[in-house]
Amino acid sequence: MPIIHPNTTTLPVMHPNTTTLPVTDYPTTSPYTNSTGNPFAVAAVDFINNLLNKIPLPRWAIYAIFVVGALLILLCCLCICVKCCCKGKKKKKKQQQKENINLKEEKKKTVPRQVQPDVADVDYGSAKRQRGKLLYSLDYNAAQSELTVGIKQANNLKAMDLGGTSDPYVKVYIGPDKSKTFETKVFKSTLSPVFNEQFTFQIAKSSLPKSTAVMKVFDFNRFSKHEIIGEIRVQLCNVDWNHVIEEWQDLAEPAKFEEENLGEICFSLRYVPTAAKLTVGILEAKNLKSMDAGGTSDPYVKVQLALDKRKWRKKKTSVKKKTLNPYYNESFTFDVSFEQIQRVNLVISVWDHDALTRNDAMGKIFLGCDAAGNQLRHWADMLSNPRRPVAQWHSLLTAEQVNSTLVLKRKLPLQNKLPFLSGPPT
Repeated sequence: MPIIHPNTTTLPVMHPNTTTLPVTDYPTTSPYTNSTGNPFAVAAVDFINNLLNKIPLPRWAIYAIFVVGALLILLCCLCICVKCCCKGKKKKKKQQQKENINLKEEKKKTVPRQVQPDVADVDYGSAKRQRGKLLYSLDYNAAQSELTVGIKQANNLKAMDLGGTSDPYVKVYIGPDKSKTFETKVFKSTLSPVFNEQFTFQIAKSSLPKSTAVMKVFDFNRFSKHEIIGEIRVQLCNVDWNHVIEEWQDLAEPAKFEEENLGEICFSLRYVPTAAKLTVGILEAKNLKSMDAGGTSDPYVKVQLALDKRKWRKKKTSVKKKTLNPYYNESFTFDVSFEQIQRVNLVISVWDHDALTRNDAMGKIFLGCDAAGNQLRHWADMLSNPRRPVAQWHSLLTAEQVNSTLVLKRKLPLQNKLPFLSGPPT
């Protein structure tokens, strides 16, 4: 066995049939990175890989975030496209509507010049037809000097509210004296109410030829002035009293010579049955009648209770100087039992205060068991809503109208001495 010196280099023994290749140095990197790829793309991929490596999230989470972001961008683009399409359609519709309107206007301009309108077409849509019709009856009893006015029903009334309906009621009186004024109950949200109510007036036969039966249809509004829909005026001198009159008649436009406007008053009512307390809140009044020389008044309000049509208790507000639109906001509480509330009438009157002369009555109204129309409705709303104040505006009437309807008896002379007649103290 030969001995090899440590500093010598051994060569491999080659087989005589083999071919030797020169020894070369092979590169450490992959030969495909620099030979086939774009250097810019390689640099971009390396940059992105470095950024992804720096994010402290797994690769699947990063990819999911990118996918969600891309979907959100697509949804935003779709929404923008839909809005643009809708705007385009709206513009087209507006243009079509304008073209249709222009065509209608041209037709309106050209047709009347060529065609003579029919008589029926002229009457159609007139003020009479728009206001509706009223069925009423008239009956006179000569033996008792009583005129009975029946308000049966109305049809196709004019819509006064935004919803296309009205809250109609009818006010009835005999002119020119207007000693009494009656009102039907209010029907909510209807244009064809059925009233079936009758009202009796005391009138002498000699007064019939110069009297007029007036029936006015109003639209009820709780917190504003009641709007008139239309009216019917029947001259009683033209009526054949040998039989009962019952007929439909178109409502006419309200007459310009309306009855004297005495103003309006707003007050609230509250009744607590458990405590037997009736609270009347006088809030304000407006458009009162001028009573002084300077065109103003010094109004105050008197609140009076009548039990069994006898004057019972009364209170009054403070005086507001030189105004036709006073604001009070004063309340008064009365002790009224549940049994008494069924027999009580509340009289609200407005007076003009005079320091040297007698105070003058400016207007009056009453509510309670003997009331009718809006006054009875307000009283019923108070009873049906215990412990809650119910406010409403009312038109003032003359003292003669109220006194003729609510005939109060005089006080008994021993009323102040007998506690069971005077009731609990106020």
